[in-house]
Amino acid sequence: MRYRTLGRTGVQVSTLVLGAMNFGRIGNTTQEDATAIVGAALDAGINLIDTADVYSGGQSEEMVGKAIAGRRDDVVLATKATLPMGDDRNQRGGSRRWLITALENSLRRLGVDHIDLYQMHRWDPTTSDEETLSALTDQQRAGKIRYFGSSTFPAYRIAQAQWTAREGRLSPYVTEQPNYSILQRGIETHVLPATQDYGMGVLAWSPLASGWLSGAIRAGQEISTNRAEFMRQRYDISIPANRAKLDAVEQLATVADETALSMIQLALGFVTAHPGVTSAIIGPRTMDHLHSQLAAADTVLSADVLDAIDAIVAPGVDLAAHEKNDTPPALLEPALRRR
Repeated sequence: MRYRTLGRTGVQVSTLVLGAMNFGRIGNTTQEDATAIVGAALDAGINLIDTADVYSGGQSEEMVGKAIAGRRDDVVLATKATLPMGDDRNQRGGSRRWLITALENSLRRLGVDHIDLYQMHRWDPTTSDEETLSALTDQQRAGKIRYFGSSTFPAYRIAQAQWTAREGRLSPYVTEQPNYSILQRGIETHVLPATQDYGMGVLAWSPLASGWLSGAIRAGQEISTNRAEFMRQRYDISIPANRAKLDAVEQLATVADETALSMIQLALGFVTAHPGVTSAIIGPRTMDHLHSQLAAADTVLSADVLDAIDAIVAPGVDLAAHEKNDTPPALLEPALRRR
């Protein structure tokens, strides 16, 4: 396992992060399964575990908490807030009112007295940066969180939050968690240059592109990924963006074969090759998934292989931009662009 410094925090983290989104009903992963996966990941050298309050309605946090009991000091523990946690309109977002409640709920579910990295799952356009950052800074000073970060923020919001923290003498976001894979390279245009300028750590989510780069999806084969059951549109080959992804996957499979790498090694090696990326988040549902992904822990791609990937999916290109969850609200809500 390789390790890198998480931004400018001085904290050393593994280049593979164990993501716990599949723990619980989302991935049909039991507590026994989760405990085994966490134990094997820690034994293999992974030292950062990432979850969120919204994953299976808090079930993932509960399972992670039980799985790390007795090994808390071995773990850089990360979770997230802001996505809806109930029908009440105030059980979401980045307000001080909600974040303090959400943090207390996460601490209780995880069974810990502090969280190492507390992340804003999405930018909340209804709440000022001052409101969110001051609430997070106060919780940091109270010892309940060590650092805080953002997730899926557009580059201009990353810059705005950094400016707000500086002007208000507040602690800044020290990490960003963006969607990044061979098939989704849009963050190379603006987000990664911004995070590099501000010295932020970057934890890339969905480096296997929701299974497209796992080797489970190939032309002429029935799609056999758990995500296909509840995200059918992302795997419907009649959709042009999905056909483009499948064509890229077939070309990438040739590159992998020629270099004696698995598709997983190619995909994870690509993400961790970028100098602006700290780690790639893996999200195994089973021990077999974990072992296949751990095989990429020490994968370093040569310049020739990276050039071959660039020829298939050009730098800065998203093959399915609509799947990234970072479209500015003004493009999604007509009321924000009409008078």
